[in-house]
Amino acid sequence: MTVDRLLRLIAGLFVLGTVALGVWVHSNWFYFTAFVGLNLLQSAFTNWCPMMTILRKLGVPDTAPCKQ
Repeated sequence: MTVDRLLRLIAGLFVLGTVALGVWVHSNWFYFTAFVGLNLLQSAFTNWCPMMTILRKLGVPDTAPCKQ
């Protein structure tokens, strides 16, 4: 799995998880959902995301290997 795909997976899980927590636990969890959304928005313009840096340091590849 590449950095881009793993980043989308993590962001999706955070959004779905915090929406569920906001509905069933406490409405303040929606602030975290908004934070994830704002981070995705800024990364679209700057092409930088803190989670991408973390994933690269953990050794996740930027591109998938070629299949032959």
